[in-house]
Amino acid sequence: MAERARARPARERSSDESSRVTAREVVDLAREYIADMTERQPVQMTSVSPTEDGWLVEVEVIEDRRIPSSSDILALYEVELDETGELLAYQRTRRYLRGQTANGGNA
Repeated sequence: MAERARARPARERSSDESSRVTAREVVDLAREYIADMTERQPVQMTSVSPTEDGWLVEVEVIEDRRIPSSSDILALYEVELDETGELLAYQRTRRYLRGQTANGGNA
């Protein structure tokens, strides 16, 4: 089995590694980290918000493609990054059918 490459930042870092990343850069980084860690492609970013010492990003991923696509199983991942864009943690917070709303009903 081939060894997987570690996730790399979406942008080249300047010589000042402590520079804080922007929200746009964080979204790109979170997308790369989730794709690398889960081996699934993110569908959309549902939120990005600053924290005291970094960023919190929610990422939606298709976990199981089905036919018809309305029965796909999606997952919501929470990605925590520090202020320089390094991955601190990620976790799946929810799994659901594509047409399901937050309260469990149909859209």
